[in-house]
Amino acid sequence: MNFEYFIAKRIIDSKAYKSSISAPIIKIGILAIALGVIVMMIAIATGIGLQQKIRDKVVAFNGHATITNYDTNNSQESDKPISINQDFYPDFKSVKGIKHIQGVATRYAVFKLPETFESVIIKGVGADYDWQYLQEYLVEGVLPDFTKEQSLDLVISQYFANRLNLKIGDKINTHFLNKNPNKLPRILPYKIVGIYNSGFKEFDEKFAIADIKHIQRLNKWKADQIGNFEVFINDFDAIDDKTKQIFQETPSTLNVESVKQKFEIVFDWIGIFDKNIAGIIGIMILVAGINTITALLVLILERTQMIGILKALGNSSNSIRKIFLYNAAYLVIIGLFWGNLIGLSLLFAQKYFSFLSFPNPEQYYMKTIPVYISLDYIIPLNVGTFVLCLAILLIPSYIITKISPVKAIRFE
Repeated sequence: MNFEYFIAKRIIDSKAYKSSISAPIIKIGILAIALGVIVMMIAIATGIGLQQKIRDKVVAFNGHATITNYDTNNSQESDKPISINQDFYPDFKSVKGIKHIQGVATRYAVFKLPETFESVIIKGVGADYDWQYLQEYLVEGVLPDFTKEQSLDLVISQYFANRLNLKIGDKINTHFLNKNPNKLPRILPYKIVGIYNSGFKEFDEKFAIADIKHIQRLNKWKADQIGNFEVFINDFDAIDDKTKQIFQETPSTLNVESVKQKFEIVFDWIGIFDKNIAGIIGIMILVAGINTITALLVLILERTQMIGILKALGNSSNSIRKIFLYNAAYLVIIGLFWGNLIGLSLLFAQKYFSFLSFPNPEQYYMKTIPVYISLDYIIPLNVGTFVLCLAILLIPSYIITKISPVKAIRFE
């Protein structure tokens, strides 16, 4: 045990230290660090949690990337079919990191009841459709099985169920406009087997999910023709790079668009969260740093005589600075401990009990506030806070080098 650490420990353990004038200031410094860690942890956990939840909802209905025919028509209805007989389907072997690829098709329709009607986009899916992305948002009923013969099972959103007063087991006549204006609409009597609620208005107010075979028949397509492919990847952070690779590995007649390009406004909005998080972290570290500087300055002034005696005994200024930096490091560690204990307790409580909700769920596409808990940011946050606080404290500790032993010993 070196001299500086020994002296620092004696100062911390001494009764005079705990009852001195600096004690309240030191407690405030510890409290500031703890509160800073709590606020930073909550900001990161909720910011990343929101980003991931919103991102996952958009991906669930569109995939990470879509492969379509080049078409100037911006309609969400599938017009030109694509053959599923492609080198990249059903396994995209030429690009690593592709999790799944599925064929879908969409067509405008109208839910018609005796007293009302609602426009809808029927999204046709087949045996290759991965239901795990929609499973999370299923609030009632079951997911259909489209692996066999043509099925009239339908999954609608909670929005349509409420608007049309529909429930599981009800049948709904769905009118598909005929592309020939001289012919009557085609009517399919779908049976509602599932109700989902993603909380994302852009999807809940538009889409219902049915068997793709009906879309193929209505469009007079062959069984091996679909409207577009939805591609899912393993790592969202690599979406831009993977989209480029997918584009290079698909025929020149096909276009590839990432979900970030398709919903640019949404992803620009959630990208702002990163700036907000960075701003909060900067402010909290600054506040914690100022409070620890204040505590250290008070401690130095209170121990001026001790500094003079140590200098008179031959100790260097750097050696004495280490004594006070050890003290400061101890205070920072105490603040980090309580900050982590309280912060993680609040985050786990929110994760498992969801006691905090948004006042306006429509604005954030969800009711409860999501949190993301991971050592990927907890460890860097703690290490960064500790290092930055100590780095900031190097400046006030420089005052020790200016203290004269003679004047300090006579100081009262």
